[in-house]
Amino acid sequence: MTYEESAALMVDIPFRNRVKVACLKYAAYINDQPSTAFDARNAFLRWANGCYLNPDQTALTVQPPTVMDTAVQSEGAGISDAGLQTAVETTVKKLI
Repeated sequence: MTYEESAALMVDIPFRNRVKVACLKYAAYINDQPSTAFDARNAFLRWANGCYLNPDQTALTVQPPTVMDTAVQSEGAGISDAGLQTAVETTVKKLI
């Protein structure tokens, strides 16, 4: 993707809605894990709870770095849901 295409996808509302769903799915996964599943469990739980409380803000925050993920850069807005889920989870792990 060009810089212009990446910038446009960073503010694309339909793509943000997909990122929001991926964030909520990841938040549910985090909350379902046993207490020893993550090295930084408290940080992950705080992120997951924040996502539940304000999924729109979470998506707004996660969308730009997710667009920079290699898979999204290769596929653009047409990335599969599974591919986007992986990109979002990878991005969130970097942010936490």
